[in-house]
This record gives sequence, structure tokens and C-alpha cells, in this order.
Amino acid sequence: MSQSISVKIHANEALDLADIPDVAFGEFKNELLTSVASGGRIVLLCGVPVEVVAGKKEEINGSAIRLVCVIAWDEEGMMKVSSTRVDKTYPSFTPDCPQAHLFEREIWEQWNIVPEGHPWLKPVRFHAPYRIANPTATPEIGNADFFQLQGDEVHEVAVGPVHAGIIEPGHFRFQCHGENVYHLEISLGYQHRGIERAMINAANKKRVMYYAETMAGDSTIAHSLACAQIIEALKSVAVTPRALSLRGIALELERLANHTGDLGALSGDVGFLPTASYCGRIRGDFLNMSALLCGSRFGRGMTVPGGVAFNVDEKRVLLLLERLADACNDVSGAIGLLFGAPSVMTRFENTGRISRQVCLDFGMVGVAARACGIRRDARSDFSSGINNFV
Repeated sequence: MSQSISVKIHANEALDLADIPDVAFGEFKNELLTSVASGGRIVLLCGVPVEVVAGKKEEINGSAIRLVCVIAWDEEGMMKVSSTRVDKTYPSFTPDCPQAHLFEREIWEQWNIVPEGHPWLKPVRFHAPYRIANPTATPEIGNADFFQLQGDEVHEVAVGPVHAGIIEPGHFRFQCHGENVYHLEISLGYQHRGIERAMINAANKKRVMYYAETMAGDSTIAHSLACAQIIEALKSVAVTPRALSLRGIALELERLANHTGDLGALSGDVGFLPTASYCGRIRGDFLNMSALLCGSRFGRGMTVPGGVAFNVDEKRVLLLLERLADACNDVSGAIGLLFGAPSVMTRFENTGRISRQVCLDFGMVGVAARACGIRRDARSDFSSGINNFV
């Protein structure tokens, strides 16, 4: 009987690495390209040392790496997983599948394996590869091949990595012609902390949730919830409906705070200060609701493996509902000002437009995908927790 090329899984379903089909590279590539061409989307393409798959914890400086790919089928709420082994090089998938471009850059950076034929191979986070003879050989951050627009009147604007605000360091390259910005490229990695490795190698496993919470301040609930769900799936732990509900509420409050902040940032970027100011304040209102849930405006300590660390009584529920209604009303007013201003609409019109086909080619998700007319929402496509009941 021939071996299956891939195995199907669903959201929050654990799968042993040893159970992932290990197929020839040609079969692996054909499965990846065929799946994406027929509507699948790459959600994971990574390298795993073969000795880790075999159950050994230590990682030696060998050359064998197992490529693992997860293809998501949004409409079916299902994923397919397959793998293959590569040595020092392999033919790049990116020329035939743009979705793979950043994954392949990361594989090259982490494992020093070259995807031959990749159209624009350069570091993602500028850290030293994990498996080379000299692991201290770290590339110089920001020293990469940036895209350049050619022309007599073209000018390049460089911003960062040091910024006036409180965002993390990042280097931005703008390619401009007159007042039109034709290309922006961002180089990160200046504060790469190696959180993934720290989580894997943590002597005190209780710190794993702390690492997840502090990965990005504005996504504390999202990252800690993802981490908790991984642990729960591996341990076959069931979470009570009330805990699922509280997790869902915390996650939506975080989402509301972030989207409100982004609307304010868009307003500031086009110089419309009324909505920028309002959204900054309203974002704080949503963060304060998170504090009402667990004592932390960013939701730290709320999510734990197996459930939540805080409960809410009826009095706080009523207070949350009251504050939520007020904040949503304020957001509607602020957005009305934004999209009701002709000067704003003039600046937004035809800015950053992405075609539906480009969106599909690159596997875009979330708000960006929905803005391109593609119905993608992980809350319903790969529902878990409270989203299984709403």
C-alpha cells in the first residue's frame, strides 16, 4: 500500500511529528503547489531537525532537516500536513508559489539551508543560524539587499531604526517619486529576543506562558491563548464553557483595542488629528475593560492552561456591558468624523490598494484579506473556544 502524502487535522488537534508523512521531495513539492493552486493556503512551512523528530532533545550540527508544511482549507475548516527531508539546498517553492517566500527566508536564516532560485533571499530577523559550525556568526542587522526604484526624480527616504515614538526599532525604506510612495520595505530584528528557543529550552516550564504573554504587548491574550490551547491539545485537557467564554471576551476586548488604535494611527498618518486623538483615548477605555476582567490592562495573567485565572461576578458583567456600549458609541462617532472628511477620503483613495488575486497569491488573512473581498476569518473558519457556540 502506498504511503499517504499528507494527513488531515482540524483546529486544536494534536499530531505527533512521527505521524506526519515523510515523502520524497518531488511529491512534497507537487502536493504543496497543487494544494495552493486549488485554494489552499500555507499556514506553516518550517524546518525541524531530523533528530528532534526521532525523539532526541539535543540538536547536533548535522545537515538533515525535515521540512514540515501545513496547508489550510478555510472553507472546510481543515488542514493538511506533510513533510520531506532536505540537506544543504533544495529548489525554492517561491517562484511558483509566492506564499512560500517569507517561510523560505526564515528556513534559510534558521537552518542555513538554501532555497535555490528564491528571488529575494535575505534575513528576516538577522540572528545567527541554529545549525552551523560557528553559531556566533550573526549577520549585521539591516545589512540587506533593499529594493530600489530607478529614475532621475526618484528619491529614497530612510527612517529608523530609532523612532520618536515607543514602537520597537525598525528600519523603513521608502521609494518615492514626488509625493507618491511606490514602495516601502521594513527591516526588523533589532530587538530579536529568541523567544521561541527560550520557550523550548526553558528549565522552568511555568515561564512558557510568561514568554507567550510578553511576546508582543498588544497581543497578550492572543498569544497566551494560543500557547494554552497548544498545551491543552497535547495533554487532552478540556476547558469549561465559562472559562471559554471569559477567554473569548478577553480576546475580543484586545481585538477592539487594537483595531481602535489602528484607526487612530491611520488618522494620524493622513494628518487628521481629531479621530487620532479620540481613538487613542477610546483604545484606553477598551484596555481598562481588560483590567476590569483580570487587573491588567494588557490581560496578563488572565489565561492559563486549562482555563482562566480570574472570574467575574454579575456586578462587573453589568459594568463591562455599560462601558462597552459607551466605547462602541464613541468609536462610531470618531469613525464618522474620519470617513466624513473629504480631505481624508482624498488621501485614502487609491492608496495601498491590493487586488483580490494578489491577496490570494500571497495568502493574506484577517482584515487585509476581507478588505480585498475574500471571506477569511479564523474565528469561524477554524473556530475554537467561545466561537464554537456563537
